[in-house]
Amino acid sequence: MRLADISAVMAIEHAVFPTPWKASAYEYEITSNRLASYQVLTQQQSDRPSQLIGYAGYWLISGEAHVSTIAIDLAWRGKGLGELLFISILDLACADAAHLVTLEVRKSNSTAQTLYRKYRFQAVGERPRYYEKREDALLMTIEPLDDDFRVFLRGMRRDLFQRLGQKKEGSSSYK
Repeated sequence: MRLADISAVMAIEHAVFPTPWKASAYEYEITSNRLASYQVLTQQQSDRPSQLIGYAGYWLISGEAHVSTIAIDLAWRGKGLGELLFISILDLACADAAHLVTLEVRKSNSTAQTLYRKYRFQAVGERPRYYEKREDALLMTIEPLDDDFRVFLRGMRRDLFQRLGQKKEGSSSYK
């Protein structure tokens, strides 16, 4: 993610989250937070400029990657692109030598929980009233990020790319 991406990120942020972050938070994350890593997913069609359709980020703290956000534009949901972003986070966490990954997810967000469980995350606790409007969060984690997990992740990435290749309507890439 770059500063130039923030306006597109904010459009998605406001569309998908009931309590969106502020643009200044993303500016801080990408310019000043040395623990943060953020990616964007873009869609490119030959006759148009690239379009930012999703983003994700995590913080690396003492060998633990904590997923801070993941979002896909509403028009692009249900196509496997959130999973693509999630794999990119896990790949980067492994490359950063993280030994575990954690995240919070709304208890009501069964779609996200299904994705996280698919990647071997387990609910290890709850955070009562973590979100605005007093909604509880599940704390989920995966560990260790060892050789077995990396082999599993490679297989999941290969399978996802095969599925995405079959649905292709333009080319999508993440950077």
